[in-house]
Amino acid sequence: MPSIRLRLTAAYTAALVGTTAAFALALWVGRGASKYRELQRYTSAEANVVLRMMAQAQMGGDTLIQVRDSLVGPTLNPKLAAAFDALPEYVVVLDTAERALYLSPAARRLDGADLETLTHTARRLDTDRLAAVLTVNDEEILAVARRGEGVAPPVDRVVAGASTSAAALSGRELVGTMLAIVPLVVVLSIGSAYLIAGRAFRPVDRIINELEAITDGRSLHRRLATEGAGDELARLSETLNEMIGRLENSFGALRRFTADASHELKTPLTVLRADVERAMSAGSGTTEQLVALEEALQETTRMSELVNSLLTLARADEGRFDLHREPVPIAPLAVDVFETAHILGEDAGIAVTMPVCEDAVVMGDRMRLRQLFLNLVTNAIKYTPRGGTVELSVRRREGETVAFAVRDTGIGISAADLPYVFDRFWRADRARTRRVTTAGSTTGEGPRWADERAGFGLGLAISNYIAQAHGGTLTVQSRLTRGSTFTVVLPCADGTGAEEGR
Repeated sequence: MPSIRLRLTAAYTAALVGTTAAFALALWVGRGASKYRELQRYTSAEANVVLRMMAQAQMGGDTLIQVRDSLVGPTLNPKLAAAFDALPEYVVVLDTAERALYLSPAARRLDGADLETLTHTARRLDTDRLAAVLTVNDEEILAVARRGEGVAPPVDRVVAGASTSAAALSGRELVGTMLAIVPLVVVLSIGSAYLIAGRAFRPVDRIINELEAITDGRSLHRRLATEGAGDELARLSETLNEMIGRLENSFGALRRFTADASHELKTPLTVLRADVERAMSAGSGTTEQLVALEEALQETTRMSELVNSLLTLARADEGRFDLHREPVPIAPLAVDVFETAHILGEDAGIAVTMPVCEDAVVMGDRMRLRQLFLNLVTNAIKYTPRGGTVELSVRRREGETVAFAVRDTGIGISAADLPYVFDRFWRADRARTRRVTTAGSTTGEGPRWADERAGFGLGLAISNYIAQAHGGTLTVQSRLTRGSTFTVVLPCADGTGAEEGR
């Protein structure tokens, strides 16, 4: 298939040739319509010259008519006749009796039939400036009659005629000129169009070459050069750069996802295999076998949770995050979550409180909202040291929204890590463990560190999806070693946020 450059060249050439042909046709038609008008003006001027010469001769005292032969009849003065013989066209001078007083040399050279046709036509032209086209001597003649104004009788009128071949010749010359010019126009248009199209598509070729150099995910850091001042190609480069940036982020997320998912699955699978082998090698009914099976069950549960989390995120990416929407009072749901958090906090030595719980109704999925709130609460408890506090609150806001907030006094999140807290598999502790201070011993040895296996790093990503699916937002404020505050803002159902709880 020809390139766009060749197709544009062909289209440009065809358009130019078509325009030239249309112009030539219009010129030909216009020339054909005007040739008789120009010829008529020419013959009228020739007739006027004859009349003026006769009028001047008459004013000079010359006799216009003489009779030399009674059989021939009256004829024009030989002196005037000799002067008129210099005219190249057909000229006939008629008297009042419609007799030919003078015939020009071109008329006298006609044979009998053609001369009779000319003189007969001249007799019929008895109206001022009346014109007629006749055929004599195998050619068309345009004849024009002029009255003998200013000339004494017996001169009545002058008929002048000219061949139309001159006008036809000019038309043929026009066609010939066009036929000679068209090939030159075609050659020049092809060359010009090819050069113009090449210059116009040079930036496109550069973009293509640069895009071809970006062959895989490892070269997505490269960007196209943007030239020009906001023209179409500059906008195309900017759009492609934005797309490449999104692809780079997607490839990076995919690589991180693959690495993190492999790591998260590798550890429980290794433990599970070791536990199964230990259980198989231990004696039947022994305590060691039961411990191995219990550990295997725990790792199986851990992998099941990971798979369920990944499935939830996959469905969210595909837009299949199913919600069973119904009016959900927030206050009872928050109290339910608070009771669960209070039990979890007692085991961890953390005080859990909920000083404010204003009611509101939202349209949502109760189970998903409970999952969202519990994720935030369990994270707060997990990353808060023993003796710390976790505070839950539910407050109505202006604009018909309700906010569920979880504030803790835990280890916090650094400012550099805050933009990534909702990314999948993200954790501020890169070693897959976290260190939380426990209460100091009574022996004065200071605070002790307890290493615990961290989660998968998917809880906040799922929580963010749940909030967005309900038309809300999930935000975080945190300072390292000072604690964090996660806030979920949800729209109230039909303005009930302003009515509930009053």
